[in-house]
Amino acid sequence: MKAHRLGLVVGKFCPLHRGHMHLIQAALDACDEVLVLSYTKPAFPRCDALQREAWLASLFPTARRLVLDDARLAQACARRGIAPPMPLPANEAPEPAHRAFTAWLCWALADCTVDAVFTSEAYGDGLAAALAAHFTDWSGRRMQVVHVSVDPARRAVPVSGTQVRADPQRHRHLLDPIVYASFVDRICILGGESSGKTTLGVALAGALGAALVPEMGRLYWEAKGGRLVYEDMRAIAEAQVDEEERLARAAGRWLVCDGSALTTAFYSEDGYGRVDPAVQALAARRYAFCFVCAPDFPFVQDGTRRDAAFRARQHRWYLERLARDGVPHALLEGPVERRLATALALLRRAGEGRAGA
Repeated sequence: MKAHRLGLVVGKFCPLHRGHMHLIQAALDACDEVLVLSYTKPAFPRCDALQREAWLASLFPTARRLVLDDARLAQACARRGIAPPMPLPANEAPEPAHRAFTAWLCWALADCTVDAVFTSEAYGDGLAAALAAHFTDWSGRRMQVVHVSVDPARRAVPVSGTQVRADPQRHRHLLDPIVYASFVDRICILGGESSGKTTLGVALAGALGAALVPEMGRLYWEAKGGRLVYEDMRAIAEAQVDEEERLARAAGRWLVCDGSALTTAFYSEDGYGRVDPAVQALAARRYAFCFVCAPDFPFVQDGTRRDAAFRARQHRWYLERLARDGVPHALLEGPVERRLATALALLRRAGEGRAGA
């Protein structure tokens, strides 16, 4: 029998680092059930609510999770037909506001009262006392909530969330690979058949010392002898994203992607006249940089490609789709040496801009 019925862990988790993981695991080890609550206002780059939810779901699937931003809070309240007693508190809000909000979330949205709060911070005693008082008021019976302090000196996992946010690559040892993958800058290269897309991908990955995500559609095509069916489109798009995520976990700063699920969406629409909603959703993924290879040299038939007219149609489709969706992109023209130099210059310029921001 474990020491506590239901434990609570509260945090911004921006990002979820190994110190947070140590805390959550301590709660799981000591409690029959654990509620992990995460909110932050304002949000931090690459740490939005959807991303935090994904990290927690992957790493702590047995924990109950309530991950919020203003929109998610409004949606959760609308589903229950209730109004929150206060908006999502800002990070700088007084401690009593955070305590009251946390208690209300447990009671109104998570349908629970906790009997233990796990923190590595000095605020834990006050939070536990405030929760007990709020729960007693609402339930009409005396409640007790204890504070369990976990590694307050940070000896087990010396970590600073601020430092990790400032330089995730330098502090990647403090992040699980699943979390670290979210901080890898991904470069997507698009282009019609015989437009030099894969050649550029290999050259760019080599210049950056980065891994290259292969075009999974081509691998599927070769494995099935060119006999693909509509149902393969979703499998290809999912495999493309899965391979990207797998390689990102061990990547450095950059990951070069030879196409994306948008490539699959094109072939699905062109070949079958329809696109699975799951493929459409994956095709909407954003990348740090998107390069489009121009079809500005003679078409080369390798036995698997269509023709120059098909290449031109595919190129136009990419440009129209990117423009429609407001996706910034750069058109790369000329021989591979010029394309590579242009891409590296754009990446360098963007890096300098971020450093000076």
